Amino acid sequence: MADAITGVVERITFHNLDNGYCVLRVRAKGHRDLVTVVGHLSQVLAGEYVEATGDWANDRQHGLQFKAADLKSTPPHSAEGIVKYLGSGLVKGIGPTYARKIVEVFGDLTLDVIDASPAQLTQVKGLGPKRIERIRAGWQEQKHVHRIMAFLASYGVGTARAVRIYKTYGENAVEQVKSNPYRLSTDIWGVGFRTADELALKLGIPRDSPHRAQAAVRHVLQEAASNGHVGVPEEVVVEQTMALTQIPTAAIEAAVEALRYTDEIVRDSVGKIEGHDGECDTLLFLKALFMAEVGVARSVALLRAGVHPLPAVDLPAALAFVEARMGIAFADKQRDAVEAAVTQKLLVLTGGPGTGKTTIVRAILEIFLGKSQRVGLCSPTGRAAKRLAESTGHEAKTIHRLLEFDPGIGTFRRNKEHPLDLDLLVVDEVSMADIALMNQLLRAVPPWASVVLVGDRDQLPSVGPGSVLNDLIESGAVAVVRLDRVHRQAGSSWIVKAAHAINRGELPESAPAGGGGDFYFVEVDDENVVVDRIVEMVKSRIPARFGLNSVTDVQVLAPMNKAVVGVMNLNQRLQEALNPAAGKAEVQRYGATFRAGDKVMQTQNNYQREMFNGDIGRIVAIDAVEQVVSAEFDGKAVDYDFSDLDELQLAYAVSIHKSQGSEYPAVVIPVHTQHWIMLQRNLIYTGVTRGKKLVALVGSKKALSIAVSRADTARRFSLLKHRLGKL
Repeated sequence: MADAITGVVERITFHNLDNGYCVLRVRAKGHRDLVTVVGHLSQVLAGEYVEATGDWANDRQHGLQFKAADLKSTPPHSAEGIVKYLGSGLVKGIGPTYARKIVEVFGDLTLDVIDASPAQLTQVKGLGPKRIERIRAGWQEQKHVHRIMAFLASYGVGTARAVRIYKTYGENAVEQVKSNPYRLSTDIWGVGFRTADELALKLGIPRDSPHRAQAAVRHVLQEAASNGHVGVPEEVVVEQTMALTQIPTAAIEAAVEALRYTDEIVRDSVGKIEGHDGECDTLLFLKALFMAEVGVARSVALLRAGVHPLPAVDLPAALAFVEARMGIAFADKQRDAVEAAVTQKLLVLTGGPGTGKTTIVRAILEIFLGKSQRVGLCSPTGRAAKRLAESTGHEAKTIHRLLEFDPGIGTFRRNKEHPLDLDLLVVDEVSMADIALMNQLLRAVPPWASVVLVGDRDQLPSVGPGSVLNDLIESGAVAVVRLDRVHRQAGSSWIVKAAHAINRGELPESAPAGGGGDFYFVEVDDENVVVDRIVEMVKSRIPARFGLNSVTDVQVLAPMNKAVVGVMNLNQRLQEALNPAAGKAEVQRYGATFRAGDKVMQTQNNYQREMFNGDIGRIVAIDAVEQVVSAEFDGKAVDYDFSDLDELQLAYAVSIHKSQGSEYPAVVIPVHTQHWIMLQRNLIYTGVTRGKKLVALVGSKKALSIAVSRADTARRFSLLKHRLGKL
């Protein structure tokens, strides 16, 4: 027969909101010391009363525990329990101090007063009208959120997103989810199709429901977009939807037609294209991506049709003037690039590190400014824009800032009707720009202006859908100059030499140990030793040898998120080494622990905060009472509610994909066969070219050999190249 215990939760050692697993320290009746209770609860707070049935077990690592097969919690009954309950973060605006003050006035009736008669809180000394209103609103919010959590938990669904669901749907969230649970996968960040589908099936929605089929088609297209595809061959969509749902082909085809009828997806073709199983001729697009792709092609056509903004230029004289002013002599390809910029409305300038892209940009700016032309410089990320400004001596903005994104209206102020006020636009790090962002940018360029797009086509393509830079180059529709000569000053850099060797499919050469080099390969085969070595290098060796700061100057870049040498494990180990708990304020959410002082990264675009995927900052404070994490990103203060912390991740280590467009004083990259599937030449090349003063690869020679020899041949499905080719 199972044992049973009851008692009050003193503290929560661990609670995973995705699956409800929790480890509680309970002051149980009949036990002198606190008891460790392990079980599952969708929601639990310190101070609550719990009832558990199960068995005692002696865990080898954690000692005696009560493993609950059935675990229930209810609000506290005693005044002391209510103090702990309110002070544990249940309601914004009430911390331990105010919790005790309120309970001293109302005792066991406290929860009833807050719920039914919050106006009586004026009797509590120190509580003004504003705080009372915040307490009232916070109490109502937690009631609704708990209702959603209980509803989801009753159907076996994790409850971590309950606050987001409430913020999206409001007080009628449960009713809206019941009516169409598939809405969750499109409306709620972090909720995928499988979670919504699991809930829908448990709610009794038929497996062949049109709602289910349409949601699955949307999911397949959205997943493809997250993997870089703008459109997807129709037969692939049908195949993948069938595999996901086991819905018959006819029903899926009907779902496709229904989504086309409601204008959510578009079918289009421009003839045979390379792709799945050789060739295909018909792609399905999410409507927004289709419009973006067509928009880019139209903008290119309009730009090409316009007249160049520069008045007549004596090119030899202009080149001589710029060479004298800059104190250099142009190589032939560099002369070609400058000539193209002053004669072509749209120019793509591409090349690897050390080939002089920045020199050409400076020369182009000299000529345009010398002719009193208005210029604008931008890049997809803040770090890249800052670097562009430093290298050219002219102001550079992120694309979002240049286009004047307005969070109030949720769109850009600069557009076709209100174009940018310039004659030349220079866009750096174009390989990072996805189809949607490039569309927004080009449609805001006035027809009289010229555009210079600068990027390295050998880097990874954009995180978002599309291969805009490569499609522009391969289309033949725009002028392209590829710089391929490494200039003398850059040629002395071991990093530059390593990058070009990797790009040629050759093993890079490590600088001699103890010398003055800036690129090193540290050979280690065991994955656990790789992690130990990286932690040691970041914490001690690099700061001691190169005088760099472990947190602000050194960035670990990993090919993948998971595995021993992946981003997640590296972040945990580096957090322990560089920012241990040691009494610091911290909060646990979505499987991660955040502490004051942690290095963090924004993982999705949030236009309301004007924060973008890949922005890196530091946590400066954590307020458990207001349930807010305050962070700083390049001098900008940003606050996050605890419920929004899924937008952040630790950033001591980040993926190479997330590092695009950034440059760091020192970069450390694990290279191991654990990352077999991701070992590609352009991945390692991109990582190596992120380092400015030092790059260290740590791992096995076998893994490095695989990476440099394996060119990424996977094509992203898109019709942009073909649309451009028809111009």
